[in-house]
Amino acid sequence: MSAPRPAPRSAVRLWDGRMWPCAGRYAGVPVFRYGWAPSGLFTVRQLAALGLRPAGQDVAGWLVWGPANRPRWAYLFRLDLAAPKRPMTRARWVAIERCNAAQRICPSCGEDAGYRIPRSLGECTECAESTRGPRYAADGEEWAA
Repeated sequence: MSAPRPAPRSAVRLWDGRMWPCAGRYAGVPVFRYGWAPSGLFTVRQLAALGLRPAGQDVAGWLVWGPANRPRWAYLFRLDLAAPKRPMTRARWVAIERCNAAQRICPSCGEDAGYRIPRSLGECTECAESTRGPRYAADGEEWAA
């Protein structure tokens, strides 16, 4: 099996002057297939692994992979325009702790469950079992609802 080929007569001039083959354009931005993106373009996760963030720059390209009927897409950003990630401040840590604490309070009994309340239940497991019945039978087999 060979590597994917670029669309005929579809090349793009990059920010550094290089001509690079692409699979076409989408919304005016070049589309690159998996393995065909030029050096200097990174996804958000690749930038994060390097301790960087896109820093408000426009999307420089699209990365596409997967089957033609359900392709997966990712933004590509220029490495030279990326900025360092912002450090976590004490105020941000406090805000995250407050959010997590609010998600541990059961709306039915009003007590701290000690864990984040699952959205599927909407209340702590004790309250859910008392209103919906036990989730498991005494012999350990799953209870049929």
